[in-house]
Amino acid sequence: MKSAKSIYGLLVACLMQTAVLAGEYLGAVAPHWSGNTIKLKAAPVDPRSLFRGDYARLQYDISTLPSSLYRGEPALRENERVYVRLEQDEQGISTANQIVLRQPEQGSFIRGRIKYGDPWKEKTELTLKYGIEAYFAPRREILALEKSLSAVAIAEVSLAGNGRAALKSLAID
Repeated sequence: MKSAKSIYGLLVACLMQTAVLAGEYLGAVAPHWSGNTIKLKAAPVDPRSLFRGDYARLQYDISTLPSSLYRGEPALRENERVYVRLEQDEQGISTANQIVLRQPEQGSFIRGRIKYGDPWKEKTELTLKYGIEAYFAPRREILALEKSLSAVAIAEVSLAGNGRAALKSLAID
């Protein structure tokens, strides 16, 4: 009897771990399956890491935004989830036009978090993270990015209905 309880306990623990891993995986790939594709201007920064492998860290035009794009109350705080409304320019590149606290009902938007905010002083710019700041690729592609650090890149990003983003591809302009 005691060994049957141990086996059931082990089975439940294994199933829970599998469910957590499956949830993380599905959350990461869901924007690719159901999302709209947008294009963002990006610039490669810090192109390689010995610990994480071949990847490029990216900075987007929408990573640093003027605080005037947020016109709501209360004041924004560090790590607060926000939604950035997007509009396309003539070249099909998405740019930010408003920051809101609640998920918009319609239109194109991306979900992000406020980073590096200082609650004690007035800031004219906000730094945001979207979870698409790392681009993993084969070694040759990352080395090519390293050579063209000053170039502007165009990132294709999939956006899920809730604003969650997933990086699809990166092309040097």
